[in-house]
Amino acid sequence: MATAVHENLPPLLDSKADQPPLFDGTTRLYTSYSCPFAQRVWITRNCKGLQDKIKLVPLNLQDRPAWYKEKVYPGNKVPALEHNGKIIGESLDLIKYVDSSFEGTSLLPNDPAKKEFAEELFTYTDTFTRDVFTSFKGDPIKEAGPAFDYLEKALHNFDDGPFFLGQFSLVDIAYIPFVERFQIFLSEAFKYDITAGRPKLAVWIEELNKIDGYKQTKTDPKQLVEFYKSRFLVWLTQTIWFYQIITWHLSES
Repeated sequence: MATAVHENLPPLLDSKADQPPLFDGTTRLYTSYSCPFAQRVWITRNCKGLQDKIKLVPLNLQDRPAWYKEKVYPGNKVPALEHNGKIIGESLDLIKYVDSSFEGTSLLPNDPAKKEFAEELFTYTDTFTRDVFTSFKGDPIKEAGPAFDYLEKALHNFDDGPFFLGQFSLVDIAYIPFVERFQIFLSEAFKYDITAGRPKLAVWIEELNKIDGYKQTKTDPKQLVEFYKSRFLVWLTQTIWFYQIITWHLSES
């Protein structure tokens, strides 16, 4: 894995920002410092030691430039990679592309059993994130528990290291941006410790927090909690208020 590199992060580009040159030979990662999908590719870039090869172009997603959709990436999402005269999107595809197309130690093992398990875990990522996000509008302790149990069980599969495939890999990169956010928010908003009764998961998080290429990408916990509260807890408060009104009317009828 690449050694630590201190990087001065470029400022966010908003709707008033000029578009960087397109297809001028520079490889650019269009990203957001707050997006977990984009964070996957950012971590991969860092852990491959590609800070000098892939330039970050961070966008303000609340005030994104019109030129991004019109001239760069019609999907208007991040991440997107500008490389060799083309634009590539979708975070899971991108982390594999960056790993295979650029120099540096591979972040996927050659072992067939580990490769097969990696694909299984990549496939599960959408289910994992959907189930946990959905639980925020219900009972997270009950509804999100099975998703974290799945990770705990998966971490028992190989005993040659603390990560999903034993050694650090793209699979860990695929999950940690979301686990990072879920751990912070569930603890703050619901007093739910996702590592309680899950020792492998606890060690996994601890070991990832030692990796410089990941640590440099971590989101601000306070901003994260405020964002998730505004997105999910307002809905939850309104729902509780609605059911209290219904209960009151039924008791009066």
